[in-house]
Amino acid sequence: MALEKTTLVDKIEVVETPNGYPVVLARTATIVTEDGTEISKSFSRDSYLPNVDTTGLDSRVAAICNATFTDAHRDALTAHEAASLAGA
Repeated sequence: MALEKTTLVDKIEVVETPNGYPVVLARTATIVTEDGTEISKSFSRDSYLPNVDTTGLDSRVAAICNATFTDAHRDALTAHEAASLAGA
């Protein structure tokens, strides 16, 4: 009876927000197998904004973040955050 746990990012999406910047969404699957047969599978999700530090992220998620986010997106996020803090 050999149990094995595997974790992998199995879905990556880019979603545009109404605030002028995209968000990268990543789903991570955790799969437990026993003698090669899947006995459990669960998912967790993370979201990444334009100001994310991609150091330490899954390489595919980091590549998509780096290809997607521009300075204009970072500026839009900063403006949105400032407006939210000001109560606008």
